[in-house]
Amino acid sequence: MINVVLFEPEIPGNTGNIMRTCVATNTRLHLIKPLGFSLEDKYIRRSGVNYIDKCDYRVYENIEDFYSKNTGVFYYLSRYGHKPHTDFDYSDNQENIYFIFGKESTGIPPKYLKPHMDHCLRIPMTDNVRALNLSNTVAIVVYEALRQQNYNDLLRDEPSDEFHKGPNFIEES
Repeated sequence: MINVVLFEPEIPGNTGNIMRTCVATNTRLHLIKPLGFSLEDKYIRRSGVNYIDKCDYRVYENIEDFYSKNTGVFYYLSRYGHKPHTDFDYSDNQENIYFIFGKESTGIPPKYLKPHMDHCLRIPMTDNVRALNLSNTVAIVVYEALRQQNYNDLLRDEPSDEFHKGPNFIEES
């Protein structure tokens, strides 16, 4: 299973967008306190639209609490990573994979990264930008893992009945 871990997220809109991505991809979300907002906050609901109640998420008191309750392979998204996110093999969909993302302002503290430098990764970009928006980064990494897993059981066609009326439906409208 693919898991997204947000270490001390600060911006409610990012977390709401990430919740929506997690619902769309059957990905579990883990939130490590302190959170920079309330989960009841109207901004979470706004960016997560009507999907928050469908999001499979867990909240932890701190990172030690998270580690004590989860096992699998941990990957750390960091500007200190030296390998692109595409260099790793995520194709084993039987294994718990955790993508850990740091807080928007400072990332993951180096003391948590140092023992795991071989699993630190980054998304390649120009030197004009320090980092991408957190919710965009989550989507890029989750969809790369899903691509390697052949998108598991995700729908490849629109589920709406209107789009299942035949191959010429769009041309006929």
